[in-house]
Amino acid sequence: METLEALRTRPLKPGFGAEILDVDLKTASPAEVDQVVEAFHRHGAILLRGQDLDPAGLKAFLGRFGPLEGHTQKQFTLPDHPEVYILSNKVVDGKPIGAHNDGVGWHTDYSYKAEPVMCTMLYAVEVPAEGSDTLLADLCAAYDALPEERRAQLDGLQLHHSYEYFMTSRQYLRVDQLSPELKAENPDVIHPLIRTHPADGRKALWVSTGTVKEVVGMPNPQGLELLDELVAFVTQDRFVHAHKWQVGDILIWDNRCTLHTGTLYDDKKYTRLMHRMWVKGDRPF
Repeated sequence: METLEALRTRPLKPGFGAEILDVDLKTASPAEVDQVVEAFHRHGAILLRGQDLDPAGLKAFLGRFGPLEGHTQKQFTLPDHPEVYILSNKVVDGKPIGAHNDGVGWHTDYSYKAEPVMCTMLYAVEVPAEGSDTLLADLCAAYDALPEERRAQLDGLQLHHSYEYFMTSRQYLRVDQLSPELKAENPDVIHPLIRTHPADGRKALWVSTGTVKEVVGMPNPQGLELLDELVAFVTQDRFVHAHKWQVGDILIWDNRCTLHTGTLYDDKKYTRLMHRMWVKGDRPF
């Protein structure tokens, strides 16, 4: 039986996240990767720097977390690896090779699905010298910071998530209307405002922007004003980690207990190329 030393880690910010040190995913044993997965479930986000993996290697690594999820939009997936989605401002032969400014605005991935993705992985292939940080908000710390009375007021509230509402109202990559196929594949769903993490029962203030059409049972604009208030609360600096990218970074965050947003950069001066992948999740409770 393999005897493993404990992973060497340091927090991304006090009380949240873990940078995992001295692990080369090209040579790590399955048991070592399982330690990485375990750390992910405890910490909300993990970072591994200096990695060098091709798409097949990325899929093999992330597959240890669970079954890989596909993508609603298919046009920017790698031809031989449909689980890998390209985020980039690069244009080749007059055509963009990836989605640009996708993910700008606080959200959690696939919240418009009945079973949102468990985690998101970004792998940095090319990064700007400045800008393009990814921000992560710790929704468990935000929930813990609420007064007991406020928690009781929010407990039991549900959010109406809609892919159609999201795509026709978003700031970037907006569409006028969805195709009948995308509508059928992405019906509206209802999720709890307070979410329980299945690993250890910790609670998260699971708000989001973009996909939320209403707070169930609360008329608009009152419902969306409540949502805006809560998003402003959870995205205070005290709850947010700003990740500054380096080539070879693998950042994986837990969509069950975080919000995230991309940030803008000088896309005329710099190029950015990231590979994004998802792992299937389960129904929020």
